[in-house]
Amino acid sequence: MSKMKRTILMGMFALMMSVAFVSGVMAQQKPATTPPPAAQQSKLEKFSGTVEKVDSAKKEVFVKMNKEEMTFSLGEKAKIMDGKKELSLNDLKKGMNVSVEYTKEGNKLTAESINVGPMHVSQSSKTEKKW
Repeated sequence: MSKMKRTILMGMFALMMSVAFVSGVMAQQKPATTPPPAAQQSKLEKFSGTVEKVDSAKKEVFVKMNKEEMTFSLGEKAKIMDGKKELSLNDLKKGMNVSVEYTKEGNKLTAESINVGPMHVSQSSKTEKKW
């Protein structure tokens, strides 16, 4: 066999081995997975207002702002905070100002966190001094 034929055969052999190696590596790679659509849709939304009612048995909080009222179920890991102090659901009282961060799945609103603000003072409870 001539030297040139041997060089060509060696080059072809090396090329075939490289293709076989790359093909084997590519076959072992896992395809990229995308997160399920439900995980992408659960973004946090916010609603602020005053507490209208608390249902401890159902773990629900009713919050009203002007004429809009929303009912939130407490999530498993939901935290109720007043500044740096953590509160329980029973600590929430009617008239408290709150800001709720929640997720929406269909018609269900799940509170992920509730932050208590300063107490709301209605106009009717203010006393006016007359001289």
